[in-house]
Amino acid sequence: MAAAATVQRPELEAVEKASNLQWPLPPEHRPSVPATGPGDEEEAPVRPLCKPRGICSRAYFLVLMVFVHLYLGNVLALLLFVHYSNGDESTDPRPQRRDQSPQSVPTLGPLTRLEGIKVGYERKVQLVAGRDHFIRTLSLKPLLFEIPGFLSDEECRLVIHLAQMKGLQRSQILPTEEYEEAMSTMQLSQLDLFQLLDQNHDGRLQLREVLAQTRLGNGRWMTPENIQEMYSAIKADPDGDGVLSLQEFSSMDLRDFHKYMRSHKAESNELVRNSHHTWLHQGEGAHHVMRAIRQRVLRLTRLSPEIVELSEPLQVVRYGEGGHYHAHVDSGPVYPETICSHTKLVANESVPFETSCRYMTVLFYLNNVTGGGETVFPVADNRTYDEMSLIQGDVDLRDTRRHCDKGNLRVKPQQGTAVFWYNYLPDGQGWVGEVDDYSLHGGCLVTRGTKWIANNWINVDPSRARQALFQQEMARLAREGGADSQPEWALDRAYSDARVEL
Repeated sequence: MAAAATVQRPELEAVEKASNLQWPLPPEHRPSVPATGPGDEEEAPVRPLCKPRGICSRAYFLVLMVFVHLYLGNVLALLLFVHYSNGDESTDPRPQRRDQSPQSVPTLGPLTRLEGIKVGYERKVQLVAGRDHFIRTLSLKPLLFEIPGFLSDEECRLVIHLAQMKGLQRSQILPTEEYEEAMSTMQLSQLDLFQLLDQNHDGRLQLREVLAQTRLGNGRWMTPENIQEMYSAIKADPDGDGVLSLQEFSSMDLRDFHKYMRSHKAESNELVRNSHHTWLHQGEGAHHVMRAIRQRVLRLTRLSPEIVELSEPLQVVRYGEGGHYHAHVDSGPVYPETICSHTKLVANESVPFETSCRYMTVLFYLNNVTGGGETVFPVADNRTYDEMSLIQGDVDLRDTRRHCDKGNLRVKPQQGTAVFWYNYLPDGQGWVGEVDDYSLHGGCLVTRGTKWIANNWINVDPSRARQALFQQEMARLAREGGADSQPEWALDRAYSDARVEL
C-alpha cells in the first residue's frame, strides 16, 4: 500500500499541472493508475486529459457552472410553481386519494357540561364585567340550574318591548294536515300501531296508554273524558269499558279518528299550549342588548361560538291569564324516521319527520307573575322514570292546568332570573346521548296577570359528523354569500337597528 501511494502522487501532480487546475478532480475524471506490484520500479507514462487552455480551463469551467446553476434554478422554480399551482399535489402520476374524496370535515371537540355536584350547591361566575353571578343547582335529574339576576330589569323590559313591536302569533302544535301527511309516509299496519300503543303488551289498550301517545292532531290536549267521547263518536268501543282489544282496534278506521279531530275545534284552554310567541334575531347586526344576551349565554354554557351562534334565535312567549303549556320535553329523539331541524339543510336525506335537537334550554323570566305561571318539573330527581307512572287514575302529572301542584319541582317566575338545563344525557364520549326523560317540564296555569318568558335553545345534532358538516357549510356560506345564505330563521333583521327608550 505504501508503494502504491508513492506512485499516485507524482502522476496526479503532473495531471494538475498540465490542466492548470487548482482543485482536485472528481473521481470519474481522475487518470487511471496502473497497479504496481512489489517489483515494479518504473512509473507508467501519463497522458493529459486535455491540452492546457482547452475546454478544461478554469475560465471555461466557471462559465459552464454558471450556466448549470441558472438552468437548475429555472427548473426548480418551474417545479415549485407547478407544485403549488396544483394544491400541493404529489408528483406521483398515480391518482391521488385526496382528489377522489370530498373535502374532509373537521372533528368537533367534546361538549362542555356543568357539574351539578348536589342540590343547593352554589358557585360564583362572572358573566358581565365587574359583576358576579351565582349559579345554584336545583336538581340533578335533569341537570338543572338557576341564576338570579341574569338579566337586568331594563333588559327584560326591552326584550318585551321588541317582541311587542314585532308582533306575536298564537303558538301552535303540529297541525292536523301535516300530521296526517307524515303518518301516510310511514308504512305502519293496524297491528304495528296497536303494538306501539300497547306499552305493557297485555293485548289491551288502556286509557292511559292511549293518552300517553295522543298529544297529536290539532294540538288538543286529550283527557280521559275526551278519549271516551271520541270512542263513542267513532264507535270504536262497543262495550263502553274504555279498553280496546286488538279486534276492536283493528276494526276501527283511522280516517274516522282524523275526521273527528278536524270536526272538533279545540278551545284555547284545551290546547297543549295556550300562549303567543315571536322570534328575535340575535346574530350580527341585531340590537346591542340582544347581542349582549347571546354573548352572556355563550360564557355561561362554555360551548363553542359556532354552536351558540348557529342556534335558534330568542323566542319570546306571552302567557295571558289562563295560559299554560302542558308538560313536554324540548328536544326529540332522532330515529331513522326523523332528522334535526337545524341540520336538515346539509343532511341530504328525505325523512317524514323532523325534530328540534336542543342540547340545552336557557329560560329567562321577563316579569314577576301575580298568580301561577311556575315552571314545573314533574319527575325531577325521581329515583326511577316510567312514562306510564305519569298517569295514575285521574291524575296526569303532565296536565299543568289541573295537577301542577303535584309535580316534584316548581320554579316561581322572578324577573331577571334564568334557569337552564340539559335535555340530553352524555354519551360517554363528550357528545350527545339519549334524551333525558327527567327534563320533562311545563308551564303551570297563569291564574292572575300575564307571564313573559324568553327561551334560548342551543342546537346540537346527536350525529357529531352531521353537526360538524353543518358548521362547516354555514361557515362557507357566510364567506361566499353573506347573510343571504344563512338559514331562513337567521334572517330576522327587521329590528336590528332599533333603539328603544327604556
